[in-house]
Amino acid sequence: MRPTPEDPDAWNAYLAEGNAKQARKRVAADVLLRDTAGRVLLVNPTYKPGWDLPGGMAEDNEPPEETVPRELREELGLHIVPCGLLVVDWVAPHGPWDDQIAFIFDGGTIDAPAELHPHDDELSEARFVPVETALTLVGVRMRRRLECAVRALHDGRPVYLHDGALLW
Repeated sequence: MRPTPEDPDAWNAYLAEGNAKQARKRVAADVLLRDTAGRVLLVNPTYKPGWDLPGGMAEDNEPPEETVPRELREELGLHIVPCGLLVVDWVAPHGPWDDQIAFIFDGGTIDAPAELHPHDDELSEARFVPVETALTLVGVRMRRRLECAVRALHDGRPVYLHDGALLW
């Protein structure tokens, strides 16, 4: 017999069993952060080829909008609060990786620091570059997201991608 909410211990055990069988998604959260000249911040990770938007993988039970400030604080010493959502991309399994949900948040505009140095060994450098340059430096997956993030910023509404393809 299936437990009911009237027996909270049995009910929670039943729900936990179902939860354990459900798929878990990896979650990435990046930020489109601009300087007053309109350039975007890129970072050069040491653990993979090419440049990327700043951000990273969410920790256990961490909301994506909290991932961005944590990552920027840890990696660059920047204190940024996202001010909107620009892109959500469902990324299909690829290579050794399961599927993933990737977010890009709007980080707003800041006065670019005179020097920006990585604070840990995950990044070799960080710099503000024109959007056109950024699109040539990032990988294929990020390029489409970045293009859509810029578009979403201009249009004033977030964009949903299915493995990099615009659905709506």
